[in-house]
Amino acid sequence: MNVPYSSPDVSLPRDGGEMLKLNELRPKNVVLFFYPRDATPSCTKEAIAFSQAKEDFEKLNTVIIGISKDDIKSHEKFILKNDLKIPLLSDDRAEICEAFDVWKEKSMYGKTYMGIERSTFLIDGKGTVVKEWRKVRIKDHVTDVLNAVKNL
Repeated sequence: MNVPYSSPDVSLPRDGGEMLKLNELRPKNVVLFFYPRDATPSCTKEAIAFSQAKEDFEKLNTVIIGISKDDIKSHEKFILKNDLKIPLLSDDRAEICEAFDVWKEKSMYGKTYMGIERSTFLIDGKGTVVKEWRKVRIKDHVTDVLNAVKNL
């Protein structure tokens, strides 16, 4: 997808069981990061890094939200175990993953399967996706995203 474009409508259950609707966060900016699975090493590092930077993003009128296919119970354990400070949404049917084109065929050890391609999207206060990162590598990623927010 070429940026900018209008963000797909996001309304998903979050940890705690409430629904989170992206359009209700406006005029705040939103960093939406998609990750494959709770409690895996890279996903844990990424979620902790975003959680530790939460205040820096908040100073820039920006909310951070994580999305995976894991259920709410898994998210709540993941948050508790790692003292995360950011909401995690459950996209158990991969509808939002598909809308953002992060539900991809992957392969490991010669087997193919469907999974989430680690990706991050920066959505401005008007609901426009202004930057995206695909096939994210964890190192320096949060700093890169924070710099992009500063340049909005």
